[in-house]
Amino acid sequence: MSKNRIITLLTDFGLSDVYVGVMKGAIAQINPQLKVIDITHQIPSQNIAAARFCLMTAFAYFPPETVHIAVVDPGVGSNRRAVAVKCANCFLVGPDNGLFGGVLSRESAIASVELTNPQYWRTPAPSSTFHGRDIFATVGAHLANGVPLEEFGQAIDPASLVQRQIPNCAVTATGATGFVQYVDRFGNLITNIPNNCITNNNWSVTISNSYAPIHIPSGKTYSDSKPGDLIAITGSDGWLEIAVNSGSAQSVLQLEVGDKIEIILSPLLKPSP
Repeated sequence: MSKNRIITLLTDFGLSDVYVGVMKGAIAQINPQLKVIDITHQIPSQNIAAARFCLMTAFAYFPPETVHIAVVDPGVGSNRRAVAVKCANCFLVGPDNGLFGGVLSRESAIASVELTNPQYWRTPAPSSTFHGRDIFATVGAHLANGVPLEEFGQAIDPASLVQRQIPNCAVTATGATGFVQYVDRFGNLITNIPNNCITNNNWSVTISNSYAPIHIPSGKTYSDSKPGDLIAITGSDGWLEIAVNSGSAQSVLQLEVGDKIEIILSPLLKPSP
């Protein structure tokens, strides 16, 4: 039965406490040979939107059938479902609270179950505050070992999974409206405006939703601007990004996740299909 699939972990647990190590210990108790890779444990506390974005941008870099365990779970112990999902190229294990919505916007969910079978939990009486250790880590380990998905609990309709979809950007006659969907640790503002909206290499951005419009030149790298200056780039994750060379665009522009951005692009965006 053993498959020895790769397991990834993504949480908001940080690294100063024992929580991540304990989850890895629970996995190792089932199979110490399983390879466990940390995506990140620095998701801002209880920030499902940030977890959604980070898992969405990371999952495609792993081999097919990787088991992604993601635990950002402000509803732990409540009536939110614990789920496992089989997608075309991966498995997902974690709370059904929308953090898988980014992956599910790019991958077809083939089957899903609610984790109701305590045979695969660490204990039949799991903690009401640490499902990452008592349910998700052990289910993920058994799944990586090759236990069929249907063994973990009751089948549920994949269409019923909480998606937490983000709205698309809107292309306008002069540019686009969108919002900040993620702020990384450097203070770079990653928008929901896709890179493929840019027509060529000669473009710039004007943010118009401020007291005085802010003009931002474009570049290929952060160092294409002077230290302290704003720059707009096509980011590595596929989204238009606003940065400051050797600084924080978030601090300069005072924008947060969810804040609306209205931009004017020159040359203009490609027309909507």
